[in-house]
Amino acid sequence: MKIEFTKEWCLRMAQLEAETPSNFEVGASPLAPEETMEAAAVEQSAASGIVFGRFVRLMRRKQRLTVEKLAEDAGIDVVELVEIEEDSRHTPEPRTVYQLATQFKVPMQGLMQLAGLSKAKDARLVNEAIRFAARSEPVADLNEAERAALEALVSVLSER
Repeated sequence: MKIEFTKEWCLRMAQLEAETPSNFEVGASPLAPEETMEAAAVEQSAASGIVFGRFVRLMRRKQRLTVEKLAEDAGIDVVELVEIEEDSRHTPEPRTVYQLATQFKVPMQGLMQLAGLSKAKDARLVNEAIRFAARSEPVADLNEAERAALEALVSVLSER
């Protein structure tokens, strides 16, 4: 037995569906699958960027390094290091992640996952990364060097 749907039947069913009030929709989602996947990838990338940036900042501060000194010691560009720490949408280069893993003496594969460059295979890593991001917002007072740098920047901003 073969079932055939005519064009007229399909159009009539679509019209009935549109006219019938319901709490659900039948049919395609408002976003195509590629757009949905792309949006999810962007969201995951931003979350990875936040976690990775905070991790790098705290590790740098733990080692008592300035951004310039860490960039020099790790052999990476200072501009990229600033972007990693400050811009959650920044995707670091794999070489940069390797250099930072070497500098911080942490496993490269785990840091690649944290940076969003490879898929996290361990749900514990994902959960701990989220907890880390939630707890890692610095609450300490500014030290003298940070205060002086901030005041210098504010004074230059105020000149305009």
